[in-house]
Amino acid sequence: MKVPQFKLLGFRRPREVFGPTLGKLERTVMEQAWERGRVSAGDLYNAFGGRTAYTTWMTTLDRLFKKGLLGREKEGRAYFYAPRVSREEFERGVAEDVLGGLLDRSPGGAQPLLACIVEAVSEHDRALLDELHRLVEEKRRELQGEE
Repeated sequence: MKVPQFKLLGFRRPREVFGPTLGKLERTVMEQAWERGRVSAGDLYNAFGGRTAYTTWMTTLDRLFKKGLLGREKEGRAYFYAPRVSREEFERGVAEDVLGGLLDRSPGGAQPLLACIVEAVSEHDRALLDELHRLVEEKRRELQGEE
């Protein structure tokens, strides 16, 4: 069952509404932190050739620290930030949150959402259907072992 394409909030596709959990600069900072291991506002300012103000990098780093995505240590006068979650943990958390919200709001139960997931997986890569099946069977065995 192919779902027709549609737009939300003017000219944005649904994945553009639900997908970006972080702003553009926040995503840039997280990518740099995951890649480098730790960053400072000065590192980011220099890496991007001064195109963005130093204080903007400071504010973005602080915002990500307050969101719990970055840890920070003070060295001299500068703060250095390191990721508190891996890229994979972050993506999984976002996916769990979005899917959980959709399951909670699904008036017809989980069936339509599950059918949509299977359809999306099969359109992306048919080999992923086998992986999805393997994961379902693995979870089923795990849950039976708990009984």
